[in-house]
Amino acid sequence: MPPVKPMLAKVGTGIPPGQLYEPKWDGFRSVVFRDGDEVEIGSRNERPMTRYFPEVVEAVRANLPERCVVDGEIVLVDPERGALDFEALQLRLHPAASRVRLLAEQTPASFVVFDLLADGDDDLTARPFAERRRRLEEALADATPPVHLTPMTDDEALAQRWFDELEGAGLDGLIAKSPDLTYQPDKRVMTKVKHVRTADCVVAGYRLHTTSRDAVGSLMLGVYGDDGSLASIGVIGAFPMARRRALLDELAPYVTTFDGHPWDWAAHEQYAEATPAQRRAWGSRWNAGKDLSFVPLRPELVVETRYDYLEGGRLRHTGQFVRWRPDRDPRSCTWDQFERPVTYDLADLLGPS
Repeated sequence: MPPVKPMLAKVGTGIPPGQLYEPKWDGFRSVVFRDGDEVEIGSRNERPMTRYFPEVVEAVRANLPERCVVDGEIVLVDPERGALDFEALQLRLHPAASRVRLLAEQTPASFVVFDLLADGDDDLTARPFAERRRRLEEALADATPPVHLTPMTDDEALAQRWFDELEGAGLDGLIAKSPDLTYQPDKRVMTKVKHVRTADCVVAGYRLHTTSRDAVGSLMLGVYGDDGSLASIGVIGAFPMARRRALLDELAPYVTTFDGHPWDWAAHEQYAEATPAQRRAWGSRWNAGKDLSFVPLRPELVVETRYDYLEGGRLRHTGQFVRWRPDRDPRSCTWDQFERPVTYDLADLLGPS
């Protein structure tokens, strides 16, 4: 019975040998419960997701066993690019039922299944993963899109190829599981292998910490385009509190006004009247109603930032601080330092939608 917290993964530094390997999907992690016509979709934080994805509910009824619990990922594929679109998936979490129905028709989601926790009266969580996978393959033998069984291999060479190529389809790495692994909710017992890169970025502002106004909450990052404009690409936000307070003093000499600042939109009324899409582009891709006010800095500081990949011209996840780069000219921080993954069509992996 819901809720069940999903099993989690720890970060690995390389592909571990002797495991079973799956692509790491970039969507909403979901444990799905079916009992006849009754379907419940639970998220990683146990937030109910059922109402937001009526098309997934219908697909579960049509494709999953009559009574079961499965673990998987709700994803959204851009049909033009053949790649995952997490930003469009975020927009599916809308409070209005009429909007939910419209989005389900316009941008339908898919459900990729990768584990079977229960089948009928059988609780499978104490069984080894190899057995759960075999039973999952049997259960989904006749499944049709938008329900998909995630690919899996024990071939380390193929796993490495997936890791190298699937980033172009919006996937962000691999998951490795021991064949003997039991299902352990909320425990980091799998291994995730993700792409890690660094880029030099301009620090053009900071936001104060939400609970301590004498500390920095996040550093705002930018890179220069060919037209000379400074694009906002994301933030660095993970610092110990003592470091956050020290940063406030370190950044004080660079504090400036919005006059002539590359992001002077923050000083104008257009910011308050901006659409959710504009606000995501300007500073927050996750919360259109969030206070995005910030302290502007002269764009003179350069920081080396660790990141996994870009999506839509922004860091997909919060960047990580590596070091200051006083040797770098801010104007040299341009788009050409970012790797562009080779395009990969998800239809080659999952089949046509």
